[in-house]
Amino acid sequence: NRGVEKRPIFLNKRGYNRFIEVTNYYRFANCPVKFSQFKVLSKDAKNDLLNKLENQSDKLVEILVFCLMPNHIHFLCKQLKKNGISKFMNKISSGYSHYFNILNQRVGPLFQGNFKAVRIGTDEQLVHTSRYIHLNPVSSYLIEFDQLGDYEFSSYPEYVGKKNGFCNIKEVLDYFKSVEEYKNFVADQVDYARELENIKH
Repeated sequence: NRGVEKRPIFLNKRGYNRFIEVTNYYRFANCPVKFSQFKVLSKDAKNDLLNKLENQSDKLVEILVFCLMPNHIHFLCKQLKKNGISKFMNKISSGYSHYFNILNQRVGPLFQGNFKAVRIGTDEQLVHTSRYIHLNPVSSYLIEFDQLGDYEFSSYPEYVGKKNGFCNIKEVLDYFKSVEEYKNFVADQVDYARELENIKH
């Protein structure tokens, strides 16, 4: 999904981090409190609640890959519950929009209508989609490829072992002999991805 009128939906690091926290929380089906109530808990209480959800609660989705860009978002998800992706997207969009509007004294929708979704049909499509999403900051000239492992608003740092997160990275990495092979797989597409972006514009 993207911002309405292609407007920025993240204005600073705080916004990106808020969206990631909302995403981590609302991937679960049975969240006991609203995110705004979760947010005011102590660090220990938050960790306890997240651990409890991880061990005892069903999930709406398994998040395999994500990337947040200044005016749009990408997710590669496995649906675990009926309508799980729709429920997940609705919760994170509503939760973040409410926060953004209050913070920036605005009203109205933040996102451009319904999100777009494509069903993954083959293993090949799965791994290529993961690469496409991870390369977004590079193909859009936001950063250079050698900075991708440090782009903290994406799951790529999880894939290359630079941080722990909530993504199921095994689902994609199992198609590769090593993390290094996946890194090379992503790197191989940089020039082509940038060329596609240039053609689009």
